[in-house]
Amino acid sequence: MTRPPGTAGLHLQRQGGRTAALDALASVTDGRVGSGVLDDLNRRGARAWAPGRAVERAWTFDAADRRDLRWWPQGVSVRGSMVALTWYAKRLPGDPGSQGARITFFDLASCRYRHVLLVRPTLTDGGPGIEPLTVHAGGLVWHGEHLHVAATARGFHTARLSDVVRLRDRDALRGDAFGYRYVLPVSSSYRASADEGSERLRYSFLSSGDGEMVVGEYAAGEATRRLARIALEPDGLPVTDASGHAVPEVLGEGPGHMQGAVRVGERWYVTTSHGRSRLGSVWTGAPGDFSRRRWATPMGPEDLAHVPGTGTLWTVTEHPWARWICAMSRAALD
Repeated sequence: MTRPPGTAGLHLQRQGGRTAALDALASVTDGRVGSGVLDDLNRRGARAWAPGRAVERAWTFDAADRRDLRWWPQGVSVRGSMVALTWYAKRLPGDPGSQGARITFFDLASCRYRHVLLVRPTLTDGGPGIEPLTVHAGGLVWHGEHLHVAATARGFHTARLSDVVRLRDRDALRGDAFGYRYVLPVSSSYRASADEGSERLRYSFLSSGDGEMVVGEYAAGEATRRLARIALEPDGLPVTDASGHAVPEVLGEGPGHMQGAVRVGERWYVTTSHGRSRLGSVWTGAPGDFSRRRWATPMGPEDLAHVPGTGTLWTVTEHPWARWICAMSRAALD
């Protein structure tokens, strides 16, 4: 029996219990600095020109980040003049393991930014430690104090900005911070599951809207490419039912190869990428009725973000030497 989209038998179960590990981590470092990290931005980007019919403004990173083959930008979320981005690390020859994922805080006004390593806090035999958060980090939602990072088939991870920790030169920690001055430990995870007969939703990308989180699936071939919403509490955490589960509501399907999506009212905007040499597309409309706007973005667009009350969409592009934060005009796409 096929379930209607809105009752797809999908669930997210919150897993927390990291308070002791977080407190122990803070006790052997310079402690929690929270939003203070936003006042200590150590790298310099620049305003830039970027191709794409819908692009109004663009920013880029320093030369080392533009050419980096290990770290690849993915998720984007915007708050005022501050853009938060996720990157995931590819494992290069000679690497003993993956460096996981990180968040970048980029101030559009000053063009200054900083990378913050995402970690899992650990506590072994009373000793605090960290492990890299090994996720593709294809989407990001920054809502209130919380940052939600996509973890594909596993669901998503949640961190609190107030938990950003500054490391000392020699910390009594187990694990490797790979030279990062600041780390952001995840405080909880939302694990994806599905009832029998339903297929677990893949959290390929995330975005926030009016009291909701939008979730979508990257898909090639015959795989599902669902678009869904999750209601959010005012503090930014998912609304849960009596069993403590968040319940995604599937609203329909989008085009194949989706990289990001936002919903503005009843209108959707979806990015698709066409490799490192061809400009990206933005699809507009509603599930089941999308129209494609070709050459709208630079090559390699990823996640999408929208700030309510504005006519601007935001994306970040991933390919080396073609990495931009882009502000796009919704009017150019409608």
